Amino acid sequence: MHQTVGTDTGTGKGVEGYMNSMAVSVSVSAFTALMMLAMPVPTAAQAPAAGGQKLVPLPIVLPQPMFEGTPQNMKVPNLEKPRYKARDPFLAPAGVVNVARRKKVVSSDVAPVMGDMSMITDGDRTAEEGSEVELGPGRQQVTVDLGAMHEIYAVLFWHFHRTPRVYFDVVVQIADDQAFTRNVRTLFNNDHDNASGLGAGKDMNYVETSEGRLVDAKGSLARYVRLYSNGNSANELNHYIEVEVFGRPVK
Repeated sequence: MHQTVGTDTGTGKGVEGYMNSMAVSVSVSAFTALMMLAMPVPTAAQAPAAGGQKLVPLPIVLPQPMFEGTPQNMKVPNLEKPRYKARDPFLAPAGVVNVARRKKVVSSDVAPVMGDMSMITDGDRTAEEGSEVELGPGRQQVTVDLGAMHEIYAVLFWHFHRTPRVYFDVVVQIADDQAFTRNVRTLFNNDHDNASGLGAGKDMNYVETSEGRLVDAKGSLARYVRLYSNGNSANELNHYIEVEVFGRPVK
C-alpha cells in the first residue's frame, strides 16, 4: 500500500496531485524491490538448486524415540545445547532419495563384536537390542560404497539411541576412491584435538537421539562415504545402527 500526499482531485491541483501520487507509488515499489533483494537466502542444500530445480523435504523416516530430553549431567566438553524441538525439514532437489540402501559396507574392524556390515544399510533404524553393529575400541570407521558417482546432499546416521550417549571424534568424509586418496572432503568433524589424526574439527559433540545426525553434503560429487568414531561416553566401543546417504546418480 502507498499513501497519497497533498492531492486534491476536486480543484485545479488534480494533475499535480496525480503526479505526486505516481511518484510516491514508484518510490514504494522501488523500496519493496530493494527489500526483497536484501532478504536472506537459505544456504547450502536449502538454497535454490542450479537450474531452478524444485526443492522438497528429504523423505526421512525416523525411528521411535527410546528416551525423552537431553540428560543434564553429562560431563562432555564442547557439547551442543539441546534443541527441545524437532529438526527443521532439510530441503533438496526433487528426486533425491536414500541411495545407500543395501549398498556394500566395509569397516576397519574386520571381525565386529556384534552384527555384520550389511545391517548398516538395511533400512532398520530402530534401537532395539541387536539392531546395531558393535565395533571394537579405539578409532574405527565404516565405508559405504554407493557403486557409482552421486550428487550427495546429506548424510544421516545413527550410532546408538537406546540410551543417551555421546560418541567421540565423529568425522564424516566423502571421496572418489575406496582408499580415500582422491578428492577427499570432510563434511563433519568434532574431533577438536585431532586425536584421530584427521585434522582438528570445529563441530560440536552431541547426544545421540532417534533423529540421528544429519550432515549437509551440499550436493557434492562422490562415490564413497566414510564415518569415523572413537568410543563413546558409556564405553570404549563403537556402534552403528544405520547410515543413509541422500543423493542421486550423476547423469
